[in-house]
Amino acid sequence: MLRNIIEIDTDKCTGCGLCLTNCAESALAIVDGKAKLVKDIYCDGLGACLGACPEGALTIVQREAEPFDEAAAMAQGAHCPGTQVHSTAPQPTLRPLHSLSPQGSALANALPQWPVQLRLVPAEAPFLRHSHIVLAADCAGFAYPALQELLQGKRLLIACPKLDDTSSYEEKLCDIVRAAQPTALTVLRMSVPCCGGLERMARAALHNSGCAVPLTVLTVNN
Repeated sequence: MLRNIIEIDTDKCTGCGLCLTNCAESALAIVDGKAKLVKDIYCDGLGACLGACPEGALTIVQREAEPFDEAAAMAQGAHCPGTQVHSTAPQPTLRPLHSLSPQGSALANALPQWPVQLRLVPAEAPFLRHSHIVLAADCAGFAYPALQELLQGKRLLIACPKLDDTSSYEEKLCDIVRAAQPTALTVLRMSVPCCGGLERMARAALHNSGCAVPLTVLTVNN
């Protein structure tokens, strides 16, 4: 049948994954670094994902496609862990790396939730509600040995003000603050000048949100 369906311009797509978090039917996936329509029957053609793409790589076109199957789409979403947000149960005891076999081994997950990348976390993610949020620079997790201790009882977001396209980050963080009403926000940054962008972004987002959220800035010397 001829109907509306999503089309992806792979030349424009950067594989950021923002479209995935705005597709309730999980019709999209990141394959080889690009967004891809998993199956025609999963796409309702309404275009809820269009505004999420910062590159304008998504459009709605009319073409021959199988009819939208809502039941199949909901089943797809329920079994697609890469597109879902969830809390994880921290397991504090990690095996030392030297004890792993040459073939590799499973490591305990010590993250408080998934995803953690600011670009990928939905503003209304339930695990953020009334939480203490830690906004950390990507490098800080490797430079600060007590990161897991800092994260106890908190939720983590990560971003890099130098390497990421941060044009939408300030607005995204503002939306998160408004939706989550966090109890506090801690910025974990490096001492390098470029990392100051993370702190400025956090201060601007809090100001624009109109929410009185205590802010703490921790700087890791490098």
